[in-house]
Amino acid sequence: MIKSIIRLLLQIFPRPFLIRLSLLINRIIAVFLIGNKVECPVCNGKFRKFLPYGYTKETGRDNCLCPKCLSLERHRLMWLYLKNETDFFNKNLKVLHIAPEQCFFKRFKAQPNLDYTTGDLESPIADVHFDVQEIPFEENSFDVVICNHVLEHVESDAKAMSELYRILKPNGFAILQVPMDAQNPNTEEDPTVTNPKERERLYRQKDHVRLYGLDYSDRLAKAGFMVKASKYSEVFPSDMAGRYRLPLDEIFYFNQKK
Repeated sequence: MIKSIIRLLLQIFPRPFLIRLSLLINRIIAVFLIGNKVECPVCNGKFRKFLPYGYTKETGRDNCLCPKCLSLERHRLMWLYLKNETDFFNKNLKVLHIAPEQCFFKRFKAQPNLDYTTGDLESPIADVHFDVQEIPFEENSFDVVICNHVLEHVESDAKAMSELYRILKPNGFAILQVPMDAQNPNTEEDPTVTNPKERERLYRQKDHVRLYGLDYSDRLAKAGFMVKASKYSEVFPSDMAGRYRLPLDEIFYFNQKK
C-alpha cells in the first residue's frame, strides 16, 4: 500500500512540489518506523526498516528510502565515500552541488569548511538556476562538483560533461552518478524516441533520454576526467552493508580534473 502511494505521488506531481511535500511529512513517518534493524549513516537514524521507493512497479524497491532524511542507497554510499576517501568534510573547499539532494542539502550547507553553492534548472532549494549544458560560472571555479542523476535527463551529456570539467579547478573532483545498466557494455539512447511511455520502457523513467552502460567511464574520460571506478560497497563487511542498505552492484565513479 505504501509503495503504491509513493509511486503514484512520484508519477503525478512535479519534483519541486514533492521536495516541499517531503519537508512536511518525512519526520512524521519516521516516528512510526523507529527500530534498530537498519541505519542511515547520513542522519544516523535507526529504524526497523526503510521506506519503499520507485517511479514504476518494475523499478520500485523495498526498504531503501530513509524516512528521516530521505536518503536512498546511492546517497548513503556517496556519503560514506566522501567521509572515508576524501577530505570533503575537513578541508576548505568551494563546492557546486547541482540538483541538490534533500538528504545532503542542509548538512553540506552547515559544514563550516565548505563554500557551498547549489544549482538546478528548477528546484526550489537551489541558489542558482541554470541548464547544466550552459553553466554560468567561470573556468576553474570549484574544488568539488556534485551532479548526481542529472546527465540522463539532458539532450547533450557530452556538452554537460565538458561544462562540469571546465568549471572544476585543476586536481578538483566531481561526483557524477547516473542510472546504469551494468549488464550492458553500451549506453542506450535514441533522440527520435520522444514518447514518455516508450522512454520509460527503454530508459526506466519517462523524462530520461538514455540509459548508461559500462561505457560511461569512456564518456567521462572523453570530457577530460581521470576516472576511478569501483564497487565501493564491497569495502564494507556484508553485515554493515546490509544494515546501511548499500547498493551492492552500483559502480561508483570518482572523477578528477587533470
